[in-house]
Amino acid sequence: MRCRDRRWRSQARAGAGCALLFLALPQLLDRAAGTLTLPRALLWAALSAVLLAVLVPPRIRLAAGRLTVRGAWRERTVRADALVSVRQQEGVSAHLVLYDADGHHVQLDPRALAASPFLRHELETSVHRSQRAGTLREGGRLIARLAREADAEALRGM
Repeated sequence: MRCRDRRWRSQARAGAGCALLFLALPQLLDRAAGTLTLPRALLWAALSAVLLAVLVPPRIRLAAGRLTVRGAWRERTVRADALVSVRQQEGVSAHLVLYDADGHHVQLDPRALAASPFLRHELETSVHRSQRAGTLREGGRLIARLAREADAEALRGM
């Protein structure tokens, strides 16, 4: 089964809209002031591209036992059925870090799991497979807790 983050498309559209707005408004102001030149237009375009890369969230996909997180600069994949560790890192932007038996790791936003029940269920199933295989050493309870919290939040929203 293939699962994806259902919020990604709308978040990517919002990020692209903000980047386009950031591209258009300064150029319009520069043109109105009579200061728009080719180097300034290229500068606004470059800054807009950087903003787009920052605002578009990573794309998360779980298919054929592989969890793939594709960001603006790179794509990382772990074997979801051979996880060794699942950790939650706190800070300015809390995220989950999943390590597999091959030494690969991915980082993902726990809100993406909360927003996508199918993705969360498939990840839980993969965690259970890893536990049964004996590869998962830490973090099995963390995924279960996140799933309970997401379910409780969904029930409160109904």
